[in-house]
Amino acid sequence: MKIKASRVARAAALVALVGFTASCGLPRSGPNKREIYAGSVQKEGDAFIVSVNERVTRATAVVPALGFSDAFLNAGIVGSDTIRPGDTLGLTIYENVDDGLLSATGLNSSVLEQVQVDGSGFIFVPYAGRIRAAGNTPETIRRLITEKLAEQTPDPQVMVRRLAGNGATVSLTGAITGQGVYPIERPTRTLSAMIAAAGGVTVEPEAAKVKIIRGGHTGEIWFEDLFFDPTADVALRGGDRILVEADTRTFTALGATGQQSQVRFETRTITAIEAIAQVGGLRAVSADPTGVFVLRNEPEEIARQVLGRGDLIGAQRMVYVLDLTEPNGLFEARDFVIRDGDTVYVTEAPFAQWSKTIGALTGTLSAVGGLANAADSVSTIGE
Repeated sequence: MKIKASRVARAAALVALVGFTASCGLPRSGPNKREIYAGSVQKEGDAFIVSVNERVTRATAVVPALGFSDAFLNAGIVGSDTIRPGDTLGLTIYENVDDGLLSATGLNSSVLEQVQVDGSGFIFVPYAGRIRAAGNTPETIRRLITEKLAEQTPDPQVMVRRLAGNGATVSLTGAITGQGVYPIERPTRTLSAMIAAAGGVTVEPEAAKVKIIRGGHTGEIWFEDLFFDPTADVALRGGDRILVEADTRTFTALGATGQQSQVRFETRTITAIEAIAQVGGLRAVSADPTGVFVLRNEPEEIARQVLGRGDLIGAQRMVYVLDLTEPNGLFEARDFVIRDGDTVYVTEAPFAQWSKTIGALTGTLSAVGGLANAADSVSTIGE
């Protein structure tokens, strides 16, 4: 009689355990496909769910376009001999008399070192006065000084040397080997040459961007374009600020992937299949290859193209669905472009949830069985 009562108690406990397990949520990495589809606009949700095909891929393949404006592209290379405010000159003046205006007694020449061009672009030469230097070459300055001195001393001979070019410098900062201030000289009058002189970039070239700030204008390009497009290698101007930085775009990977994290773009463009591979692929024991989702806030113009609707206003929440088991599923994932801020989410397969339920039940039943056996042992001892 006691044995029968024990069996009844075990059966009751099993029924209660199954009911409890069914009513409680098991651990999982996120919503399943059914729950995601339940949030669609068609079911009074707030997101449009769209299956990815060739047309959708074309409409959403938007890559950030970087490039310089005409103001940068049309700027000619600055002559290496052009004098600028801040430059330092050296002057040597020869006079064809024994007792000249500038030379010491017994000498027929005078040397003026470290003559700096002031902020207004002028230099001062004794007996010649203020001479316009900025914007002129050393040869032009030589001629201007000679003309001024010729009025006071016979047949003066003038030599002008450019000693330092501190008047035309650029600053380089960011992901570059040698950050600092560099003069614009004959070998470094273009952007690529200046970056090379500073030691090159310190990030992956495929994901590097170069920005030039010139007064109130800003231009930005991909670093690789400096070599693929010769017109992008623009001429520099004094005062330019050059910033080199890694691409700041990211996407987030969640769900049944090898790694759940925020991931930086490693190349200029990245597709869905590349994004999945970058985080370790799909989990073989739990991922559902029919439930790969890309969540995005799509701009109004693109959303209208994708949905074929003209009544949409503002950015729209879009959920793009990729089924890797379809005949062209892998090709679609290979061509679908991931954008900045996207969330790539992979659902768990129904089998994975079933396995968790079975595991939870068997583990709990083992514990219950152990307690029941212990209770039986206690009852036997009591008899």
